[in-house]
Amino acid sequence: MKVTPSAIPDVLTIEPQVFCDARGFFYESFNQQIFNKLTGLNVNFVQDNHSCSVKGVVRGLHYQIQQLQGKLVRVVRGSVFDVAVDIRKSSLTFGNWVGIELTEYNKKQRWIPAGFAHGFMVTSDSAEFLYKTTDYYVPEHERCIAWNDPVIDIQWPLMTKPKLSMKDRQGLVLSNAETF
Repeated sequence: MKVTPSAIPDVLTIEPQVFCDARGFFYESFNQQIFNKLTGLNVNFVQDNHSCSVKGVVRGLHYQIQQLQGKLVRVVRGSVFDVAVDIRKSSLTFGNWVGIELTEYNKKQRWIPAGFAHGFMVTSDSAEFLYKTTDYYVPEHERCIAWNDPVIDIQWPLMTKPKLSMKDRQGLVLSNAETF
């Protein structure tokens, strides 16, 4: 497993060791001991989530204001452009974002610590997205920052108007959002 910090060092890209042959492939998608050792973190995952979305769907930018969630995310079918936005006021990278392509082929994973808003856009015909969280989902604590906040200025790989949920259409700009 290889762990690489992003331009925001707390957000990590994790590349598992994949064993391929004529039959297909095998890899260990998560190992607590190896994750802790290579990241220097000691997190406990309590919930796994699985979503399926069609091309052009943008989900996010989501976070919880209480019961903060760190997330370990990956794609098992298709491809997405995955984004993390630093919303920790005391951070030197507050309001900055990092994005990466996660695909069923590159098998990369991304660690997004608590204190970040998270979102993704589906770039394939459809995508299945898995993520582990460090705390439980609590709807009353969930918040949403506008996916197209002009100050954050995420460079989404948009080809058409995005498909958004009602919640995501009502996201706030960062300057009006609750942050940490």
